Amino acid sequence: MPAEESPGAAYSLARAVLRPLIRTVSHRQWQGMEYVPPSGGCVVVANHLSHSDPVLISDFIDAAGRRPRFLGKAELFDMPVLGRLLFSAGQIPVQRESAHARAALAAAVDEVRQGHCVVIYPEGTLTRDHQLWPMVGKTGAARVWWETRCPVIPVAQWGAHELLAPYGRVPKVWPRPVMRVKAGPPLLLEEGDPTASPDFRALTSTIMAAITGLLAQVRGEVPPGATFDPHTSHLPRTGNPRRRDEEGY
Repeated sequence: MPAEESPGAAYSLARAVLRPLIRTVSHRQWQGMEYVPPSGGCVVVANHLSHSDPVLISDFIDAAGRRPRFLGKAELFDMPVLGRLLFSAGQIPVQRESAHARAALAAAVDEVRQGHCVVIYPEGTLTRDHQLWPMVGKTGAARVWWETRCPVIPVAQWGAHELLAPYGRVPKVWPRPVMRVKAGPPLLLEEGDPTASPDFRALTSTIMAAITGLLAQVRGEVPPGATFDPHTSHLPRTGNPRRRDEEGY
């Protein structure tokens, strides 16, 4: 592991506890680890199925020799013990659906410029698609790329929802679920005029198409023709959408 990736005490503790636990309760099928750059700033973009999948993706990236920095919802950082551990491990809080979200992007840009590996879920929350395909993404990852011109590596993962259902609280460890993670080569994002601000939505569509394509390979299925768009849905942007549906929202 390069010197700039040396783990701190909090990260080392989390890895020592969670890695053997997750490998005990699940099987692994990993592909494309070679696409994670061994050093230098980069952004990993992934689909989001379950609150358990950050642990799975962390294990994948850590095994590739990198220490991942995640953008995570700020509510987690407000928790007394967990929040302190997340801050100590170099994770980045995001005030979702607010103007303060830009501060998280600035922090992500700074981490990339320092040579770190930053993980971004472009969807911004667990997918609302009923078949768990990726949704229309937010533009944050594209904006970090524009500021840094770093490699952007797409990653698809499948199986985390079988270990812990979306918004579930009790994991299902038997039969042991298979955790499939597949990374693809760094994306060739179109710059156009390097002095002009790009179409961030178009860049984000490219990012999400790459993730969806990898997920289609992992699942062995054809994705839907239309991508679920949370902006045109009646479902809430954050929180458990199924609970809100049951309450009549």
